[in-house]
Amino acid sequence: MSAPTTNQKLLDWVAEVAEMTTPDQIVWCDGSKEEYDRLMAEMVASGMAIKLNEEKRPNSYAFNSDPSDVARVEGRTYIASVKEEDAGPTNNWIDPVELKATMRKLYKGCMKGRTMYVIPFSMGPIGSPIAKNAIELTDSPYVVVNMHIMARVSQDVLRLIEKEDDFIPCLHTVGAPLEEGQEDSRWPCAPIEDKYIAHFPEENLIWSYGSGYGGNALLGKKCLALRIASAAAKREGWMAEHMLILRFTNPEGKKFHVAAAFPSACGKTNLAMLQSTVPGWKVETIGDDIAWMKPGADGRLYAINPEAGFFGVAPFTSEETNPMALAACSKDAIFTNVVVTKDKDVWWEDMGYDCPDGGGTNWKNEAWLQSSGEKGAHPNSRFTAVAANCPCICPDWSDPAGVPIDIFVFGGKRTSTIPLVHEAFDFEQGVYMGATASSEPTAAALDLGNVSLRFDPFAMTPFIGYHAGDYMQHWFDMGEKLGDKAPKCFYVNWFQKDDGKFLWPGFGENSRVLKWMCDRVEGKVEARETPIGMMPLDGDITLDGLDIPAEDWEKLMKVDTEAYKATVNDARAYLAKFGDKLPAKMTEQLDKLEARLNA
Repeated sequence: MSAPTTNQKLLDWVAEVAEMTTPDQIVWCDGSKEEYDRLMAEMVASGMAIKLNEEKRPNSYAFNSDPSDVARVEGRTYIASVKEEDAGPTNNWIDPVELKATMRKLYKGCMKGRTMYVIPFSMGPIGSPIAKNAIELTDSPYVVVNMHIMARVSQDVLRLIEKEDDFIPCLHTVGAPLEEGQEDSRWPCAPIEDKYIAHFPEENLIWSYGSGYGGNALLGKKCLALRIASAAAKREGWMAEHMLILRFTNPEGKKFHVAAAFPSACGKTNLAMLQSTVPGWKVETIGDDIAWMKPGADGRLYAINPEAGFFGVAPFTSEETNPMALAACSKDAIFTNVVVTKDKDVWWEDMGYDCPDGGGTNWKNEAWLQSSGEKGAHPNSRFTAVAANCPCICPDWSDPAGVPIDIFVFGGKRTSTIPLVHEAFDFEQGVYMGATASSEPTAAALDLGNVSLRFDPFAMTPFIGYHAGDYMQHWFDMGEKLGDKAPKCFYVNWFQKDDGKFLWPGFGENSRVLKWMCDRVEGKVEARETPIGMMPLDGDITLDGLDIPAEDWEKLMKVDTEAYKATVNDARAYLAKFGDKLPAKMTEQLDKLEARLNA
């Protein structure tokens, strides 16, 4: 087909990539249902996709990746800034000239025997002043159909590119050229040593080679929405954050908007889709993973969810933990590396019930029985679900203007020391809270060795597209810009334990804590001052209907100054890695906190 655009910059780039990668054909995507259905039918016919039971899971499909290609590959992910010091200690750096030379050799002829798809997409509602237009070139039809769900794929984006003469170029290939007559593999990809996910922040450019999985290949996801966007946001005076966005509405109809950042395995998606247990209060989902935020004309911070779908971890998603996520993937969904049951539905561990008929095929597409004791779904198996299919999606979730953020929430998984909730004295202390968010090491972080805490500033460690010290400074700068319009900041810990049992019930009951935050924003309740921040007065977080003994509530609200001093020491040691790039205000906040604890 002829190119459906007149933008010369885009036409030249597509031609340049095609000359380098030598695809058999070029297809310009339009984001239509016909295109989605056609590609799915082609992948079912080739054996790459499994059509699921239409009655149980309408318009849904399952895929199995190669065992070497099951997650983000952080060790092969690079921030190729012009200067190494601009990448900072949290990123892998390679000189951009050297990296491009290496990758150009790999790209040469890499799409032979395949189709190159040109995907025009918008991160955020098309035409929103907070959104960005981009083009992904890929030889993976799996990527195309996932991008249909995760972003706004449309030829309307081409019209905006023609008008603005600007787009973010994203190049991806599975890195598996086909010789004439060669049979394709079920999941083509390159060996791990040839995988590269490269970001060139000064050029707003993404090059990905060798992986067909998730954020390595769906380049609107972490690559654009966080790594490239965070660097652009610093230059342009806005924020690109690894945060959920929700609306919490009180019985009188007043709306509060919350953006929250949590490290992995800390309940972020569950909070985004919370079912409130506070009478008359309602939670609605705006985004489960990423927030782009810009100051509005009124001086407040407005946020959009730049994505159009959810790319959720399947295991542990159940009717008990997150019924809204399950409902969102009840139709029009893509599943990767889950169990496909004998009647062509899907199943995974901790779904809340045994696998129907005792088995099916596992994530490797091999015959599998639950009684074998081997896991059927990969721990990082995923569902790609349409956000609009979520029953608790907010009516304004795709408002181009965004929603005004009232509250920032930070948190981590700590079995002791950190109380259930506390509020920052001011925005600068809130930045300190976010920058020192930490969790106790889990199975996912055993490579850290004998450390007491795993720090993850703003839950952004793998996603900051520049030096993390400069990133922290940008938070302080945004606070100064917003002034008294800045959101209030809170820190939560749902995970305190005593004798191995959780003290707080979590899940929907977390709405009780959110209500207290909203009451604080409105000035409806006072709070008590402690060395770590402001905390609830007795009775201001209602415990009606909960079986929480008084001694457990006391533990949940306790500020253990001695234990907290150890946390401060750990934070000081961690922050030292940022050297002279660590903002002076971070050191000031550390010193102030230490002085209050010693008072």
